Amino acid sequence: MNDPFGHLERLQRELGNIASQLTRVHFSFLGAAEGWRPAINAYRCGNRFIVCVDLAGADKAALQVRAEPGRLTIRGKRPPPEPPCGQPQPVQVLQMEIDYGPFERVLELPAEIDPKRVTAEHREGLLWIDLPVRDL
Repeated sequence: MNDPFGHLERLQRELGNIASQLTRVHFSFLGAAEGWRPAINAYRCGNRFIVCVDLAGADKAALQVRAEPGRLTIRGKRPPPEPPCGQPQPVQVLQMEIDYGPFERVLELPAEIDPKRVTAEHREGLLWIDLPVRDL
């Protein structure tokens, strides 16, 4: 007798096996991809640009900001957020969506800035960068 749902059940079983294998491989090494891109909001406020970078969990000492007349480069590294389980690594990862590891963002600016007057402040997980436009 030909079971009309037999094919679907086999397919479901195969997909379950594949998902299980991918989960084991994916979570056996908890390394990030080559790099990630933190979210940025950039504003023009009169004679300056203000850039806000979402870097929750990143240590201020691990960040590098380089301002050039027409470009802003932000580099750094964020460690993976891990729960305080009392064990070296979590026993089971259920969901992992927060990017971590090395990152770099380059923002081309529509006007020249004065790199000597650039300031940055890291507060509440956000990096705020103030980029005054170069006086003509």
